[in-house]
Amino acid sequence: MGAEERLAALKLELPPAPKPVATYVTALRVGEFLYVSGHGPLKPDGTMIYGKVGDDLDMEAGIAAARQTGLAILATLKDHLGSLDRVVRLVKTLGLVNCPADYKDQPKVINGFSNLMQEVFGEAGVGTRSAFGAGSLPGGMAIEVEAIFQVKD
Repeated sequence: MGAEERLAALKLELPPAPKPVATYVTALRVGEFLYVSGHGPLKPDGTMIYGKVGDDLDMEAGIAAARQTGLAILATLKDHLGSLDRVVRLVKTLGLVNCPADYKDQPKVINGFSNLMQEVFGEAGVGTRSAFGAGSLPGGMAIEVEAIFQVKD
């Protein structure tokens, strides 16, 4: 089963593909790699999930925000590639959690993103990863994720 079939079987709704809010592109292909800029938890209605995980949002809400960020990245992949089936594998993820300085569960929160990638791409959706806490993120969004994917024509 391909990624497009898995997405449909999971009955997931992608938000609109995000547009740049500054001087950058949302994704850039170099050879067989697609570098995806930082994305936030964009919902299908165009709103974002805001707040600090550990203060405004509990861990479960943070995990849901990370998953929503993954859906936004899937929307960008589909927009740039035409089909999620062109993804060979997820290579690298950088996940940032808007949280207090003493928060320690960033890896668990970013699992919301990572688990979604595995659901959609199978084992090819499991790549290398870093998860960090951030004192603030653009606009106050709860999560930001950037990623690198290997893709095919």
